[in-house]
Amino acid sequence: MRIITGSAKGTKLKAPSGLETRPTADRVKESVFNILSDIVVDARVLDIFAGTGNLGLEALSRGAKSAVFVDHSQESINIIKENAQHTKLVGFTEIYKNDVLRALDRLAQSEASFDLLFCDPPYKKGFVQAVLEKIDNQSIMADRGIVVIEHSRHEGITDEWENLRLKRTEKYGATLISFLLYEAKQGVI
Repeated sequence: MRIITGSAKGTKLKAPSGLETRPTADRVKESVFNILSDIVVDARVLDIFAGTGNLGLEALSRGAKSAVFVDHSQESINIIKENAQHTKLVGFTEIYKNDVLRALDRLAQSEASFDLLFCDPPYKKGFVQAVLEKIDNQSIMADRGIVVIEHSRHEGITDEWENLRLKRTEKYGATLISFLLYEAKQGVI
């Protein structure tokens, strides 16, 4: 696992031992960033279930303005910090050890706003729907922000949201990557 392009191109990233963390494969990551293209430049990024920080650090390497990383595992937090230092991108990061759903609540309360959100939760544990509900109901995404979710093909994503629109889904073996657009609906007075 490495940074594919940008300021930290070629930098190898560390990963936690064991099977609990499942970093996004380089070929899948390259495809995701090819789809995102210039959206990444100057973006404020949120990487939840961050694991190694792989996606958020790739975004920073490609010109994102800042990245916030959230994971509940202390081992993952330590590795994200190491990877951020190793890529020399640490000055653009904020790293939090927290339950992701609780972190989304706190970020909403702080009026944080993100242009790009990466979500790579453990498969088949109900996190995909729970995260999408939080994002749809809270204003942590900038208008026209992009949510990128890596999930199992057994976890479908509906398009029944008030503010989110499923725009594209790509299949990589048993893994799906879904791209959703956040468009805040204005209330009629």
